[in-house]
Amino acid sequence: MHDVKFIRENPERFDAALKRRGLAPLSAEVLALDAALRTLLANLQQFQARRNDASRRIGQAKARKDEAGANALIAEVAGLKDEIQAGEEEQRRLESQLSEFLASVPNLPADDVPDGPDETANVEIRRWGTKPEFDFVPKEHFELGEALGEMDFAAAARMSGSRFVILKNRLARLERAIAQFMLDLHTENFGYLEVSPPILVRDQAMFGTGQLPKFKEDQFFAAEMEWRKKRLGEILNSAQPEIAENRTRLGEIVDELLERAETAEQFWLIPTAEVPLTNLVREQILNAAELPLRFTAHTPCFRAEAGAAGKDTTGMMRMHQFSKVELVSITTAEQSAEEHERMTNCAQEVLKRLGLFHRVVVLCTGDMGFASTKTYDIEVWLPGQNRFREISSCSNCAEFQARRMNARYRPEDGKHNRFVHTLNGSGLAVGRTLLAVVENYQQKDGSILIPEALRPYMGGLERISR
Repeated sequence: MHDVKFIRENPERFDAALKRRGLAPLSAEVLALDAALRTLLANLQQFQARRNDASRRIGQAKARKDEAGANALIAEVAGLKDEIQAGEEEQRRLESQLSEFLASVPNLPADDVPDGPDETANVEIRRWGTKPEFDFVPKEHFELGEALGEMDFAAAARMSGSRFVILKNRLARLERAIAQFMLDLHTENFGYLEVSPPILVRDQAMFGTGQLPKFKEDQFFAAEMEWRKKRLGEILNSAQPEIAENRTRLGEIVDELLERAETAEQFWLIPTAEVPLTNLVREQILNAAELPLRFTAHTPCFRAEAGAAGKDTTGMMRMHQFSKVELVSITTAEQSAEEHERMTNCAQEVLKRLGLFHRVVVLCTGDMGFASTKTYDIEVWLPGQNRFREISSCSNCAEFQARRMNARYRPEDGKHNRFVHTLNGSGLAVGRTLLAVVENYQQKDGSILIPEALRPYMGGLERISR
């Protein structure tokens, strides 16, 4: 969410930043709504002052026994009350319109983010390790997993459809081992606090981190309200013979049930633990001395992938359900840039300890996420695909999410509470790390070597063979 005051004072700067993201200027629309709201508020203050003054003079007129004057003032107060009521309704409408408009505008890119239309303009900043060499043609992870009999896409499709997988036996254990290894590394070596959060959240939590309303179609909705409406329709259809005889009472019941359905608790399945972890500080005022706060969690994640039709339909690259170890930091404004570098290094350390060749790129303005002001992607080498693929995105959102959540901190000087800065990153995506291990450690006979860092979590197992 953007600060209207900043836009009011820096309209050219605001539009120039949006232009870098490939968007049209929007300051004029924001400022028109803002001006209308401010004018209305000024008028409401005048109406309120006039009503207060008239109310005061009613008593004075009555004390003078001036009934005509008192009645005229009473009529004036009634008229002003109607004006104020209408003005307050218009105020709510304008505030809602301005808020909804601002909620749809992405964060502004940092000055050092490279300009560009899409991923082709991303800039590589470093690499680690060497590309593995094979004396055979390396296979993709799904070929290896299916040959082992421990990666089953067909069975998953029979029960859930496409973009799901069933892992069995040693590959299932390897997935669990990877997640546990990541959590231990981040908590024991890097000071993150492990959290086990809810995976169902309400609208306000999804709004706070920027998934709603813009990316509603990419989310999975636990449709309690929709289910109730559907069930109500089924009941009504089955009761057609009785409707004619009891139309009035039935109408009352229907109205009541629909009202209850509308106000029922609604939940979303989290697309990433970023949502609950960041919302831990929602509507809180922290002390600057507490910051930075660092959280990590291993959770299942759910994404409809509505915007990725036709992409990565084979294998585990783009699933509706996957697991991830997430990193979230809450900082002061002065700490966030340094924390962004630190978080990226923490995520990168996972790949280093697994011995996986990878690189770090900074995303250009046309490829960065909605809430981000700057993002680093970590891309791991996949020999089966013969290319780098993203395995982590580490983003600095500055105060963009904090404004949506009303999350603030009290500076050490005690003056004027400020919005916290929020950062998030994958530390890492567990499924993608699994497939990276499978592809990079494959052997000619189709077996998979276990990286040394994971062997203690695998009961000492060194190789997965047919």
